[in-house]
Amino acid sequence: DGDIIYLVGASRNDINSSEYLHKYVGVEYSPAPHFDLDEEHSFQHAILQLIINKHVQSVHDVSEGGLFISIMESAFAGAIGFDVAQQNSAIRSDAYWFGEAQSRAVVSVRKEDQSKFENQLASTGIAYELLGSVKGKEVLVNGENWGTVDNWKSHYDEAITQKMVK
Repeated sequence: DGDIIYLVGASRNDINSSEYLHKYVGVEYSPAPHFDLDEEHSFQHAILQLIINKHVQSVHDVSEGGLFISIMESAFAGAIGFDVAQQNSAIRSDAYWFGEAQSRAVVSVRKEDQSKFENQLASTGIAYELLGSVKGKEVLVNGENWGTVDNWKSHYDEAITQKMVK
């Protein structure tokens, strides 16, 4: 509770091959999400250095389900909520929260490590943005209450069981 949440890596207007595009929009086939091998190499090296230097408390890749699901999965571990907001208005909201473009991770940083974290990333040229903070039990996105971590975890854990019952 009290840690700061960052997105490390560049946000993109890309929902290709995402769970969102498939399950919510209904598009079954689309191109692969953004991936650049050189960008991935630089990104992985930067993340490794943040871990080695102990400038992060947690790291979770952005992959299946996108940014929102990555934040949720991180929240499940400690059953602690969060308050986050979209920082880049040039990106469509669905692509921002649910796009699966690669070379991105959600990290949590202690307040006392914030300047060390930002200075280290600034020296790498890897994009990053402050999303919000870890707090309470609620899931707050762009100022809206999206429920509790416990409620989301229950749905997440029981998704397959619920499908089998139907």
